[in-house]
Amino acid sequence: MAAKPSLTLKRRIKAAPEKVYAAWTDPQKLTQWFGPDQGKVVSATADVRVGGRYRIVFNTMDGEQHDVSGLYDEVVPHEKLSFSWAWRTMPERESHVTLTFKRDGKDTLLTLLHEQFADQAARDGHEQGWSGALDKLERLLAA
Repeated sequence: MAAKPSLTLKRRIKAAPEKVYAAWTDPQKLTQWFGPDQGKVVSATADVRVGGRYRIVFNTMDGEQHDVSGLYDEVVPHEKLSFSWAWRTMPERESHVTLTFKRDGKDTLLTLLHEQFADQAARDGHEQGWSGALDKLERLLAA
């Protein structure tokens, strides 16, 4: 059986790991940057603990609403977050995200690993989505 597609994105964020981690774990902060384009986050919840759930509902500029959720399976404050990833419209296509936050001077080296995509098209769509979201995260934390 062939390995499922995966995606790795790396960014240097001009903020300390504590601030970058908070942007991923504080629902109020998530609403300020999450999503691939300038669409708005409708709601965000995050129970950041092993076994805790998160859910993010956001709109994209094309008028679509997206609803993603999952369970945290590893939480190391300011260093690592790992969680399942499932769209409400396709829960059978669950994948997995691991984020690592590494201090580099005053900055953070953020690595996003998204694994177990159902197919290459899903991987490619998520690459575009994550790239847009990370661009917004960088702008927010640089302000």
